[in-house]
Amino acid sequence: MNLSTDTCYQALLARDARYDGRFFTCVTSTGIYCRPICPAQTPKLEHCRFVASAAAAQEAGYRPCLRCRPESAPDSPAWAGTSTTVKRALRLIDEGALDDDGVEALADRLGLGSRQLRRLFQRHVGASPLAVAQTRRVLLAKQLLHETGLPLADVALASGFGSVRRFNEVFRKLFGRAPGTLRGHQGGAAQAPALTLCLPYRPPYDWQAMLAFLARRAIPGLERIDGESYHRLFRVGEAVGSVSVNHVPDAKALQASIRLPDLAVLPGVIARLRRLFDLQADPEAIRQGLGRDPALAVLVERRPGLRVPGGWDPFEVAVRSILGQQVSVDAATRLAGRLVERLGERVAGQEEAGLGRLFPAPERFTFDEIRALGMPGARATALVRLAATYREQPQLFDRRLHLDDTVVHLCTLPGIGEWTAHYIAMRGLQESDAFLPTDVALQRALAEQGRRPTPPELLTRAEAWRPWRAYAVMHLWQADMATTMARPREERGDAALA
Repeated sequence: MNLSTDTCYQALLARDARYDGRFFTCVTSTGIYCRPICPAQTPKLEHCRFVASAAAAQEAGYRPCLRCRPESAPDSPAWAGTSTTVKRALRLIDEGALDDDGVEALADRLGLGSRQLRRLFQRHVGASPLAVAQTRRVLLAKQLLHETGLPLADVALASGFGSVRRFNEVFRKLFGRAPGTLRGHQGGAAQAPALTLCLPYRPPYDWQAMLAFLARRAIPGLERIDGESYHRLFRVGEAVGSVSVNHVPDAKALQASIRLPDLAVLPGVIARLRRLFDLQADPEAIRQGLGRDPALAVLVERRPGLRVPGGWDPFEVAVRSILGQQVSVDAATRLAGRLVERLGERVAGQEEAGLGRLFPAPERFTFDEIRALGMPGARATALVRLAATYREQPQLFDRRLHLDDTVVHLCTLPGIGEWTAHYIAMRGLQESDAFLPTDVALQRALAEQGRRPTPPELLTRAEAWRPWRAYAVMHLWQADMATTMARPREERGDAALA
């Protein structure tokens, strides 16, 4: 944590929402940890210890405050740390990497030893990987107790606890009481048709821009934008479900209504939603980073809440990016729609919502089926080979140590060049520094006196934008779209593909 004790305490005295999620206050006199915006009486400075994450607070023996509810804090940049390895590990933990396997297996996936991984976590997060996983289980369970009427056994399952007994033990140890006493919603009722949860973000959030981006790329039958809401079908593991997402600006959160037959995969669904809607972004840090460039400063000031839309999973993003090569966004979306209609598994009971198909599983990709979509032979071959490689290597899209390593790795896959690799990294892997120097729209948006910058010139200029180059891409795409959509199609050179 790069915040001084004095800064943290002043933010605590002011209950400054800008610091919410950036640090947590451990109160030594009560044994409780709180958010900076907690409405409780402010403790004396000598009773305060400031930490970077909820996991660090809980590993130190503090329990979550029942008034400010730390599980409702927006994800913190400090939580992700400055280490790429830690960021990759946190994403895997979000997706359940430590639910069935241990720290050694997680370290092996990251390409380092378990002792080194523990040292990195202590340095950047202030807690061990197991403590992070345990804290996220506890905070998700606490959120489910407050916001839903799920039976306690279902809450234990949905939050990643291996058993109800373990769930009860952890809560009694942490809170000194049974889980049911923390319930903010009338419990004991049968499971509702949809589980509704709030997913907090750090404001501002440009929901209209997010919806517009996703709407233009929404695949018929799989996704739908309805007014102010996003809907889609999905498969996680063997579970098939659906989700509807709305914006609740007063709560500084998105509200997700999730229909899911297997609650054990709920943490993975939440992790995917956070990635899809870029809920971990820190607009203030991005503003400061991009504001050093006068041209970008104007764009960021105009749309301070602009995010980088993610994807449901990297394989889907990779397929859509290959489908979109050398064609416009609209043409790529039509191709993706034909792919889903032809190869996607049908889901009954969703017809009224305008949905009915899942994104095709890799094993459904055959040359004849893809070729029948009207795809060129080389591109059909690339998609088939990509799907075959993904079947053989389920961890194909795991992040590498550095962005450059990730891009080099992706470029070894069939049909994927540097532009496509960066696009997959940006939307599928949440690489905030991914960049597209050959993108026509970026060059056009930064043209001066009719002259567009060359890719090397763009790369040089973008050095000052690190580590937020992906957000610069979004701002420049928005600026280009505002000035070029009225031009004839042949002049547009759409580069922001599916």
